[in-house]
Amino acid sequence: MQTPDASSLPPHSSSGTRAAVRRRVGSLKQRLRESRKRTRLASGTAVLATLIALVLAFQPEPAPQPIPLGKGRAGVMAVSDRGTPPTSADRPEAPAAQEPAEQTEPGGEGEASYYGDEFEGRPTASGEPFAQAALTAAHRTLPIGTRVRVTNVSSQESVVVRINDRGPFAERRVIDLSKAAAREIGMLEAGTARVRLELLRGTRA
Repeated sequence: MQTPDASSLPPHSSSGTRAAVRRRVGSLKQRLRESRKRTRLASGTAVLATLIALVLAFQPEPAPQPIPLGKGRAGVMAVSDRGTPPTSADRPEAPAAQEPAEQTEPGGEGEASYYGDEFEGRPTASGEPFAQAALTAAHRTLPIGTRVRVTNVSSQESVVVRINDRGPFAERRVIDLSKAAAREIGMLEAGTARVRLELLRGTRA
């Protein structure tokens, strides 16, 4: 079998090969251009995102605005306190605990009188000297140290006294008050008054 020489090849085979090579080279160049374009686009997008992030990071914070009256504490600026525990000024105040009402029991009614000045300094049944300025009283049967609320029935003025003596010994009278206690319920001028007694429970001195 004989190998054909160049003269025996078709005259157009060399030019067809060159055209095919040119087409392939052109296709590769087109792909390279498209690849570069995509690379530039991706790089430009990344740079733009970085610039936006930097601009946002360096933007100044808005100036604090005063809180209008009725929506906050007067004179306090509205600043962000996210994550800050509330202070005692932010918490609503708890209602004040009310003291329990004093327990009393009726002690009767009757006429009250008060000591004369001549008893000042004399010893009482409790052993202490009598003092007109102290809120004390004498009663026939109540234990020494018992506290009694004495109310003038006509004026409704009251005073709390401590029993430290025995008396009174005049009929129809239920209690003898010191001058200071008599003044509290407005009976100094009359000398006597109809009173209501209330014993204060658990208040013996």
